[in-house]
Amino acid sequence: MAKQSILGRISQLVRANINALLDQAEDPQLMLDQLVRDFTNSIAEAESAVAQTIGNLRLQEQDYAEDIEAAADWGRKALAASAKGSELRAAGNTVDADKFDKLAKIALGKQLSAENEAKQAAPAIASQNEVVAQLKDGLEKMRLKLTELTNKRNELVARAKTAQAQTQVHDAIKSINVLDPTSELGRFEDKVRREEAKVLGQQELTASSLDAQFESLEDLDREAEIEARLAALKSGGSTAITSGS
Repeated sequence: MAKQSILGRISQLVRANINALLDQAEDPQLMLDQLVRDFTNSIAEAESAVAQTIGNLRLQEQDYAEDIEAAADWGRKALAASAKGSELRAAGNTVDADKFDKLAKIALGKQLSAENEAKQAAPAIASQNEVVAQLKDGLEKMRLKLTELTNKRNELVARAKTAQAQTQVHDAIKSINVLDPTSELGRFEDKVRREEAKVLGQQELTASSLDAQFESLEDLDREAEIEARLAALKSGGSTAITSGS
């Protein structure tokens, strides 16, 4: 995966408007599950590509450091060869002095080559460092977006479960309303009241019967009194009722 395509993919995912996607989804939970999978896979792919990019950059940096060290080393060798050549030349040994001066020139050529390689690599390394910084920043934003997605999904699942529970309670309440046990209690209460009224009626009838019986007894006593008074009149006695002494 080229670095430009990596950056483009990361930018596209980071800019994704989750709420807009949810508004367009027929099943938001399925959409979020799919987005979480896509982001997870994309992050894994991007991490692998970024790791490779960073690895390549570190190799370039190692090469650059080696070029810098090589340039310094060849510089030291050129200095040593030049010093030796000057020493031999001062001693009158021009043949050996020329050899060391030649070695000094070779060392300086090596130094120049190493410096040129380092100089050419420096801009590319700086550019790669900027790219790696962008990739790392993009990956961090993708991870934050994934966290946002995961939280959204968890929130939605929790809300769906709550709504489902509320629906079940509502359905249970509706079924209770349909059965309406209070009406059954009302009918039973009416039955009890009718039974109580029946008992009261029976008691009232019983009381009326007793009253009638006592009234018949009083009628018999009255008739007996009248007969007694009639007998007294016939015998010439008094009809007045005297109170007992």
